[in-house]
Amino acid sequence: MIHVLVVDDQALNRILLKKLLEQEGYKVSLAFNGVAALEVLDKVSIDIILLDVLMPVMDGFEAAAIIKQRFNEIYLPIIFITALDDHASFERCLAVGGDDFIQKPFEKIILHAKIKAHCRTRELSKKTYQQKRQLEYHHNQRQREYEIIEHIFNNSLENQHQFKTHLDYNLTPATMFNGDMFLVAQSPIGNLYCMLGDFTGHGLAAAIGALPLSRVFYTMVNKGMAVHDIARELNSLLYNLLPGDMFCAATIIELSASGKSITAWLGGLPDTYLIDCQGQIKQTLESQHMALGILNNEEFEHEVVHLEVNSDTRLVMSTDGIIETHNQQGCLFGEQRFIEALKSTPMISSADIVNCVSRFAEGIKQQDDISIVLLNCLPLQASQQASEEFSRLAFNLSLTLNCEQIKTTDPVYDVVNMLCRISGLKAHRANIFLLLSEAYNNALDHGVLGLDSQIKRQDDGFFKYYELREQALAELNEAQIDIEVSYCPASLSLNFMLRDSGEGFVSQTNSLFSECAEFGRGLPLLDEVAAKVSYNAQGNQVEIRYTLS
Repeated sequence: MIHVLVVDDQALNRILLKKLLEQEGYKVSLAFNGVAALEVLDKVSIDIILLDVLMPVMDGFEAAAIIKQRFNEIYLPIIFITALDDHASFERCLAVGGDDFIQKPFEKIILHAKIKAHCRTRELSKKTYQQKRQLEYHHNQRQREYEIIEHIFNNSLENQHQFKTHLDYNLTPATMFNGDMFLVAQSPIGNLYCMLGDFTGHGLAAAIGALPLSRVFYTMVNKGMAVHDIARELNSLLYNLLPGDMFCAATIIELSASGKSITAWLGGLPDTYLIDCQGQIKQTLESQHMALGILNNEEFEHEVVHLEVNSDTRLVMSTDGIIETHNQQGCLFGEQRFIEALKSTPMISSADIVNCVSRFAEGIKQQDDISIVLLNCLPLQASQQASEEFSRLAFNLSLTLNCEQIKTTDPVYDVVNMLCRISGLKAHRANIFLLLSEAYNNALDHGVLGLDSQIKRQDDGFFKYYELREQALAELNEAQIDIEVSYCPASLSLNFMLRDSGEGFVSQTNSLFSECAEFGRGLPLLDEVAAKVSYNAQGNQVEIRYTLS
């Protein structure tokens, strides 16, 4: 029932209006001046006010202004009832907050029509107010949930600020939550691991995968796992966790504690660059694999790249938000502008690069998350962690791979898994894998298959090289690789011997070392990680001594 408040200092008018309104089915409350009207409004809910202009104590003009100020959330219509007939009075009625007016004596039909019209407007105002309250409630709930999630995210992403000398990074989300993620951790032997990831899309849906991914990453680094192990485990997690249309493009990096070598798994992000302090490109690392979460365990490609670096080298990683930023003309920032930006200032900072991208965008709203990481290849101190006691039992391991096994198995992965079951060796898993994988790949590629490293100097040389490698493996009819490993607890050392049935690399030695200087792979890397590396006269056998202390 519509509740009407009649405010008039004349009792006759109040009684007349009350009778008229009650006959139409309205509920009516009465007040004889503005003060009394305010008291009624504080006690009961009123839908419409019929307000006289000239009253003692507080007139209609003053009362209307106060009512509109107090009850401003929902439309409360005020219809002035007045004997005044000058335009100035009508204008003042509207100016102080009146919504309509009706002159005395009252016409029943007009009064009823005006009340109905304003009550319809009030009902719409009530609905709008309720919807607004509901929106505010849901907004506050969502804001609270976002704050909780943001708190969890911030606590789950550890260590980024602990390596300020080595890392300069900038992550700028397109929305509240970042679909890009940057993880940093140090292994028990001091190697620094970094992962830059870019989930499909952006916002909360994209960012939600960061939580389980970060837990697995930190756990595996703390165990001293190799880069390819981490990539394999993260891929398995995301393959089983994410819907089919979501994945995470990622680059996973391991910088050795000496600051002289990098191991990288490259899956789906834009090119990674090795630059000098002036920003000149020393080497471009193209993505080699599909993003994490696309392939199952059997299909997953775990091959990594090894690079030699020094204290004047910086590694640049970025997500596609940088090169895909466009300006008002629709032009993309692109790879070339990115490379030019890197060269624009010596020891350029991540903030400088993001500012360069922003200036290029010319005020266009950011469409994707933008992330840039600059890794300075400097030595690190080993983290202080309780180390596992080394086994006191010496052991020897040997295996011989025939042609079929060379084609179909991954002996390095299996041997590393076996070795890391020995107490104390797990923390050195990354270095053990690096030594074995490089020695084995050199034995296979250059010894057994006789591949020429000069191919890599050509356009798309890496792709041609690995195509030839696959073809040579398929055509291989007779070959053998021997692997021997021994552990000496007295000297806390591991000794490796790898021998292949090829012709040896004596005639290729110079080209191999030249290749290492340009592509960062192979023999010098063994010297950097191992305590001693030696070769037989023919060049088809390598012996490596690695100290664990």
